[in-house]
Amino acid sequence: MMDIIGKIVDPLGPYIRPVTALIPGPIEQIGVNIIGEECYDVLIRDVEFGNNPECVALGISKGLSWGIVIMSSIVKVPQILKLLQSRSAAGLSLISFILETVSYLITIAYNYRSGFPFSTFGETVLISMQNIVITLLIFIYSGKKPQAAIFSAILTAACAALFPKNGTGVNGEVLTYLQGLTIPLTLFSKIPQVYSNWQNKSTGQLSVFTVVNYLLGSLARVFTTIQEVDDPMVLGSFLGSTVLNFVLFIQVLLYWNTKPVSAEKKTK
Repeated sequence: MMDIIGKIVDPLGPYIRPVTALIPGPIEQIGVNIIGEECYDVLIRDVEFGNNPECVALGISKGLSWGIVIMSSIVKVPQILKLLQSRSAAGLSLISFILETVSYLITIAYNYRSGFPFSTFGETVLISMQNIVITLLIFIYSGKKPQAAIFSAILTAACAALFPKNGTGVNGEVLTYLQGLTIPLTLFSKIPQVYSNWQNKSTGQLSVFTVVNYLLGSLARVFTTIQEVDDPMVLGSFLGSTVLNFVLFIQVLLYWNTKPVSAEKKTK
């Protein structure tokens, strides 16, 4: 694949180089910080892809990583808007969002304390923030405001325990063990939603945009993790997410715009 990219891009080098030479210094520095001086020279200044497959792979990985991070800033906004507009949490599994949020918090802490690049886990931070909002809305629209307050307090305590690097929180060995648990936790977080969709033969208030972007993001994240993070636990977590995100995507296609079974019975 890298050879094909090189054959396509390299002949365009004489036309692209005069343009890249005009890139302002501050923007160049951002590029250097992202992919390194050597790969920036190869990919941007010299535009020589053919003989540098490692730099091409890194460039693609970084591009995907930051693309995922940027898209994740809005990936669950449609879901939040659907909740606010309908004032109903029908079809959404509360336990799924709670488990996913717990799994993400552990993953964020593990990546942060391991010193991995923000581009390799930044979307988890942004999605977690949106997840928390959705979970609180589900509590509220289900008439469980006290539980929403308890959930917020538990999250605050969990963050205080997971994130400190100065020894005041959980130690590195325990955090590594917890990261290992995120693999089954991530899988279990999706299963209640999958089961709810199957049982109701409907996806309810589940956002199609969110499901599609989750699937594309998890597929891309598998590639970027292989390229940039040498950690089988992180990779395993993303592989598991990809499988179940694909199942949710299939359910969205199967149950598109269908009423829940219970709702259909009530109308008859």
